[in-house]
Amino acid sequence: MANDYYQGYTLMHKNTPVAEIVLDNASGTISAIGEIYTPEHVPVGIAVKKGKVDRAALNEWWKSRAIPASRDGIKSALIELNVTSTQKLLDKCLGLSLSDQYWICPVDSGISWESVNFFQNDFSDDVGNILFGKGSSSDKISLMSPDNTSDGWLKKKWKIIDEKRCLIKGGSGATQQEPYNEVLASYIMERLGIPHVPYTLMIQDDYPYSVCIDFITPQTELISAWYIMQTQQKENHVSVYQHYLNCCDALNISGVKEALDRMIVLDYLIANEDRHQNNFGVVRNAETLEYQGAAPIFDSGTSLWFDKPIALIGQSKINSKPFKNRHEEQIKLVSSFDWLDLKALDGIDEQLRELMRGSIFIDDARCDALCSALKRRVASLTEVVNDHKIFVSVSNCHDDVSEDIAYSGEQDDFER
Repeated sequence: MANDYYQGYTLMHKNTPVAEIVLDNASGTISAIGEIYTPEHVPVGIAVKKGKVDRAALNEWWKSRAIPASRDGIKSALIELNVTSTQKLLDKCLGLSLSDQYWICPVDSGISWESVNFFQNDFSDDVGNILFGKGSSSDKISLMSPDNTSDGWLKKKWKIIDEKRCLIKGGSGATQQEPYNEVLASYIMERLGIPHVPYTLMIQDDYPYSVCIDFITPQTELISAWYIMQTQQKENHVSVYQHYLNCCDALNISGVKEALDRMIVLDYLIANEDRHQNNFGVVRNAETLEYQGAAPIFDSGTSLWFDKPIALIGQSKINSKPFKNRHEEQIKLVSSFDWLDLKALDGIDEQLRELMRGSIFIDDARCDALCSALKRRVASLTEVVNDHKIFVSVSNCHDDVSEDIAYSGEQDDFER
């Protein structure tokens, strides 16, 4: 169906037709769902029952692909783009993303994934430049951009650098600290051998930006923890942490507990306040639908008291996500610290100092406070690890004693 009010599309997964859908031209939302062609390719976490898909659930998935309304500077950007909402930007780029392989193909258009995907084809800088407040480089603005499907509240844009798809992300507030935090997190994970997306620092017009290469390929896709957790109904007595592990286990995704151990340790060290269920997850092969394991850790900028005044830097009680609301409680979920070499973090505070050297936003007093706080976090984690070792040792002793008692009891019964 196509008219002034509605437009017919096929929801595609690379070159696999998934379902017929109709978009409302005014709102950009899915107004109807027709035939389901390949139920197994319906986005993860969207239930298919008796050959039908829940329209509300699919609409939520579709809307989640749009730039959030909370994005810094989005109102003025929409005015310049002459678009009424971020939702309306989705169909302008056919819903294509650099995080997965889903898109919408206009009915009877004959468009192929190979001809339009952003992994293999160039894309316009117009949207990204406007989102960064720089304006378009031409009179005719092109809306064919992966920036239309980028998430998060910080300003960001995709750019092709040396033929690689790179995400450039800015900071916020008076300190513009998030890009430095991303790079520090990379330093920590490199030292500890934690799989991660490497971030580098870029300075433009005195402003800091973090830069990372897309870790998703034309064959793979990122599936967030949120959608993994929608694959099963969570029972009331089951924690969010255990529910995620249960869902991953049911999907035969290996190594998730070990990956969570490393993520929780990193977030404890950097006092991450925003590890929500959409900035960690798993990687899946978009063609075979086989899961490859946990995604490397990314998006760690909302940390290190990024928006706090100097007087509050280093405070012990920091809000955490996604499993507990305090890091002191969340760190208790770590199943093993055997992989962790804390000596590898020697001097990490001075590496942070060197990273921030020359910033016009972070003065010496703030830098000193951050370096001292980071050093204390390492010391605090050391205490946690030592306490854990004592607890495990005592538990093992109790288990041995219990086994001895049980065995003796059996012998006594036998002798009698």
